[in-house]
Amino acid sequence: MAFKKALPRPAVPDSPDELFRDLPRRKIPDVLPHQREIMRSYAALSEGVSDVAFQLPTGSGKTLVGLLIAEWRRRKNQERVVYLCPTRQLVNQVVEQAKDKYGLTVNPFLGSIKNYDPVRKAEYRSSDRVAITTYSSLFNTNPFFHDADVLIVDDAHAGESYISKLWSLQVSRTEPKHSAIHAALLELLKPLLDSATFVRISGKWDGAIDRNWVDKIPTPEFISITDELTEIFDVHSESADLHHSWSVVRGHLHACHCYLSTDELLIRPLIPPTSTHAAFADPKQRIYMSATLGAGGDLERLVGRSPIKRLPVPQSWDRQAVGRRFFMFPSMSLKDEDTVELRRDMMRSAGRSLVLVPSDRLREQIANDVTNTLGFPTFSADDIEQSKKKFVATEHAVAVVANRYDGIDFPGDECRLLFIEGLPKAMNIQERFLMTRMGANVLFNERIQTRVLQAIGRCTRSLEDYSAVVISGDELPDYLADVQRRKFLHPELQAELKFGVEQSKGAKAADMLENFEIFLRNDKEWEQVNEQIVSGRKQMTQSPFPALEELAAVVPNEIDYQNSLWQGDYESAGESAETVLGRLSKPELRGYRALWHYLAGAAAWLGAADGVAALGAKARIHFGYAKKATSAVPWLVRLARYQQEGNAESFDGGAQNEVIVMQQIERIEAVLAHLGTTHDRSYAKREKEIIEGLASKDQFEEAQRLLGDLLGFEAGKVETDGSPDPWWLAGTFCLVFEDHAGAEEDAVLDVKKARQVSSHPTWIRANVEGSANSEILPILVTPAKKAKPAALPHLAAVSLWPLTQFREWASSALSAIRDLRKTFVEPGNLIWRASAAETLNSEGISAPVLFSKLKSQSAAKLLKPEP
Repeated sequence: MAFKKALPRPAVPDSPDELFRDLPRRKIPDVLPHQREIMRSYAALSEGVSDVAFQLPTGSGKTLVGLLIAEWRRRKNQERVVYLCPTRQLVNQVVEQAKDKYGLTVNPFLGSIKNYDPVRKAEYRSSDRVAITTYSSLFNTNPFFHDADVLIVDDAHAGESYISKLWSLQVSRTEPKHSAIHAALLELLKPLLDSATFVRISGKWDGAIDRNWVDKIPTPEFISITDELTEIFDVHSESADLHHSWSVVRGHLHACHCYLSTDELLIRPLIPPTSTHAAFADPKQRIYMSATLGAGGDLERLVGRSPIKRLPVPQSWDRQAVGRRFFMFPSMSLKDEDTVELRRDMMRSAGRSLVLVPSDRLREQIANDVTNTLGFPTFSADDIEQSKKKFVATEHAVAVVANRYDGIDFPGDECRLLFIEGLPKAMNIQERFLMTRMGANVLFNERIQTRVLQAIGRCTRSLEDYSAVVISGDELPDYLADVQRRKFLHPELQAELKFGVEQSKGAKAADMLENFEIFLRNDKEWEQVNEQIVSGRKQMTQSPFPALEELAAVVPNEIDYQNSLWQGDYESAGESAETVLGRLSKPELRGYRALWHYLAGAAAWLGAADGVAALGAKARIHFGYAKKATSAVPWLVRLARYQQEGNAESFDGGAQNEVIVMQQIERIEAVLAHLGTTHDRSYAKREKEIIEGLASKDQFEEAQRLLGDLLGFEAGKVETDGSPDPWWLAGTFCLVFEDHAGAEEDAVLDVKKARQVSSHPTWIRANVEGSANSEILPILVTPAKKAKPAALPHLAAVSLWPLTQFREWASSALSAIRDLRKTFVEPGNLIWRASAAETLNSEGISAPVLFSKLKSQSAAKLLKPEP
């Protein structure tokens, strides 16, 4: 008989944890108490709750909980259930665990829709199997999973980039497919930008400091070019492989923002309008799983949904973490070359190790070093995406992975050594703009912490796991070693970090290697040491981040703002923005409040342009409030031009100078962050190089350039015929030097030298693109006190900075920056910026004050004519 017999539906238990006992192929006897607690809390919820979230620490069995809830819903209600993972590697990992550990049969869906297995597609459609796939399979313009009843969103904290990508136009300067559209966009934007900004986004200023620079086109200016922008994307989006996101954003540019950096242009909405994407918005329920959910509404901002019902965290997880980590900070005591050698020695001892890096360039550099010096095979993210079995089966191997701090798990003996070579706090330039330019760091406290926790937990996935974590590179060592930031971490992690910092300070490479080998053996010797961490944990308490309650309270209104703006309902968007403003009062939120005044003004501006004339006055009021909200955010001062009818208001001299000083401070922040705050070695090395160089004859010019860089100027120097010595550029002020440091005090300035220095402004205009809008002041730095009579006419527009006076000023300026560095934590701190501005002005370091002082020191008047 060919006909299939219909089998009766089996009874479904009252809770997902009970279902587990009915799975005959499971390899573990039962769920753990905390897993049962979460699942029963979930089962007790009303099915009418559309968005649910629960938090379980890394390694506590979150995947099993999610799979059991998915299977329970499928069986109980005959629902189509989709389990979303950030990456292909995680899809394969979840499917493997479901089959080999939990006795569940689920279906993976990877690659193109046209290649999906027909049987698996039918099983999903008929609710016979749970589907496991990536975020990208759902967040695209033609998703197969458009009709799910339930979505399980795994690692929800890591979802922002995968979700927002659908609404993001990301045009890279270095991507060959983007070269034509990037060039076209540059020409379109050029009239809106000052010369220095245009040079940066063209990639002509691309040093280590400039790579972190970011800017934003104000909404009124962005809207003025949307017709031309639409034409450009209509022509180029297909060849640039941006046609899918362009088809979503086209027609909604009014609801987007345009960000600029040296590497890319990004056009996207502030919050992804997920309510417009039916595949995500229409399911009966979305279930978000995360190792850290946070309490400030960050999850809601990431997924564009509110409210989200949070299940209680299981008892005891607030004190004990998962596994044991031994943190090591080589940069606290070792030179860079010694740190590299220590890395090689530790890799030899460990066998297998994992290295997380923030860029492909650094990944290639470390992989080449491993191959050339150790002879070990190296694995990339692509190599282990399908399966990590080959890596795990290799006795000595190194996985070097770029831009991936989540979803790569190596529990147990698979890997005991993790290197993290820096961790970018901002994962896109919108985040970087809000942190570094708007002073809204507080908004991202939880998000940054989550990324850090994800990175350090790659090799500790269960209670019995242990792994050494070696921290180096930019930003992350400062973040983890900072006592003021550690208090916001889990008590056990605080104790681990405190122990690691204490062991790293002043340690020799041999001592670090010996400590690592003791940890690796995990015997009685380490057990005695481990008691220090356990004891320390008992003394630690976790503090909440500031202003979380207010940030959580405004999330529904923020999402309403974005949704209304997307629909072109500017009045409703403005009302939502004003509600946000009414609820933000904490002093820590000054930068964020200023942002929302700007957003409220932008909505009103758009409404006025759309025909609601009354909104024009409201736009000007909000732009004015944004500008006045904090003087430490120079970007907002640009809004002055929109505060009067007809956009007629221009900056007065005082406002312009204030902006320039704050831009100078932003650059000082970038330099200090690059040199690091964990230890003094990098900063002291730079300071020594400047001091010794200024005291010499041969290295004077390079030291002068480095000094300008440290003081927040765009400092440059080239060696070509007729080129000047260093120049310092800040806003509309440009100082260009002609150094005479090798001369004696009785030297007499000749005509040739006078002509040379007087011609420097012409050279700067012709060769330094960022100087187009600047007033250029040529400066003669010399010990000479006399000049040939014929030289004096050429010095009428030249300033004199006596060499001794310059060195004294430089010493004082270095002292001021060192004092400021003592209180510097990270870019974007508005209180620190206010203090820095006061110091720069009072010490004569700020560009406006310094320029004014030097301009009064006419070389023609101060140098005496030689008889």
